[in-house]
Amino acid sequence: MNQLFVSPSPHITDLDSTRGIMLDVIIALLPAAVAAVWIFGPRSALVILVSVAAAVAAEYLSRKIMKRENTIGDLSAVVTGLLLAYNLPSTIPLWMAALGSGAAIVVVKQLFGGIGQNFLNPALAGRIVLMCSFPAAMTNWIAPFAYRTGDAVTAASPLAAADAGSALPSISDMLLGVRAGCLGETCVIALVFGGLYLVLRRVISPIIPVAYIATTALLMWLGGADPLYQALSGGLVLGAIFMATDYTTSPLTWRGKLIFGVGCGAITALIRLFGSLPEGVSFSIVIMNLLVPYIERLTAPKPFGREKKTKGGAAK
Repeated sequence: MNQLFVSPSPHITDLDSTRGIMLDVIIALLPAAVAAVWIFGPRSALVILVSVAAAVAAEYLSRKIMKRENTIGDLSAVVTGLLLAYNLPSTIPLWMAALGSGAAIVVVKQLFGGIGQNFLNPALAGRIVLMCSFPAAMTNWIAPFAYRTGDAVTAASPLAAADAGSALPSISDMLLGVRAGCLGETCVIALVFGGLYLVLRRVISPIIPVAYIATTALLMWLGGADPLYQALSGGLVLGAIFMATDYTTSPLTWRGKLIFGVGCGAITALIRLFGSLPEGVSFSIVIMNLLVPYIERLTAPKPFGREKKTKGGAAK
């Protein structure tokens, strides 16, 4: 006799695995890595490799010390190392990149239970640790293609140049990444292609990236800044597509995603307009990460079939 089992949702099974999802994210991030090496030179590849290797090593050793099953095979540590490297300048000392990866994996991820248990995006937390500890090294930008001449020509990022009233790169240069900045944030075209790949693979929803970028651009326009340059500058596109959409630290419902994206955009615009730092992506996403439990509670769908209680307390 067949039996009917009643259980809470979800009722749909899926063949996706953590490793498969992380592999898709790595594939989506590869165009930005190629662009970084082309724009900033071979040292970019070295920074990326050190950051990834340190993240994987930190995950392996921390799980070993904590006597937990090792999880380096799910590739989440590789993604964390890649994202952290994309938030670093090509000139950063390699030991700092390794330190940031260690902090991201051990402190933010493993001490809270591992993948799925962290309440902040690990890569962004690692970047904030490095930015607060070594601000000079984290803002030491070099001009695009300076490696070809052998001269370490420093340059200002577009956001810093806009604040100083200096000449800005053309829109085509902004799209191609021919500007100063972190390794993975400059080539917008590469990031958008990666984002479209993730959307088509249904790894991420476009709600958060679109809401995030649109809100930032709108508020910056209302604040008197050029909305297109603000959308293309800094780590906005990188953060909106690859970090604000992190499964663990972003809402699940479409309404929650919309609130999260708008909140990230509003905080980013406030920091850029009134803060002492020209950039605001890292802090805005981390702040909204902390608010995700409240957003989830606010936007949680009503359970189907629940009995409605009357004023007297009896079920109706």
